[in-house]
Amino acid sequence: QVQLVESGGGLVPPGGSLRLSCAASGTIFLINTMGWYRQAPGKERELVATLSTEGRADYANSVKGRFTISRDNAQDRVHLQMNSLQPDDTAVYYCVFRSPPSWIDYWGQGTQVTVSS
Repeated sequence: QVQLVESGGGLVPPGGSLRLSCAASGTIFLINTMGWYRQAPGKERELVATLSTEGRADYANSVKGRFTISRDNAQDRVHLQMNSLQPDDTAVYYCVFRSPPSWIDYWGQGTQVTVSS
């Protein structure tokens, strides 16, 4: 199994920046996808960004141009640089890991991001 630990969440004013990180440990398959989803109060969990070991990056339209996802060379850590944060970005952000053969999703515990003045 895979364990995920997120860090970097917090309180930031509108227009500010945060950098989230997620470290994976356990049984890590060489080929995998890691990324971030978020869930705001009263809303469904939604994709923010994912990045595969093959280099494919996918972003939600709402964050394109503001957020950047990246991975370490070891491929066991993923980062999300969040710039120009707005109140609508307020949510719990969850790290996800998925890999063959099962493509089961593993989730971190979530980290709170609050954008408020």
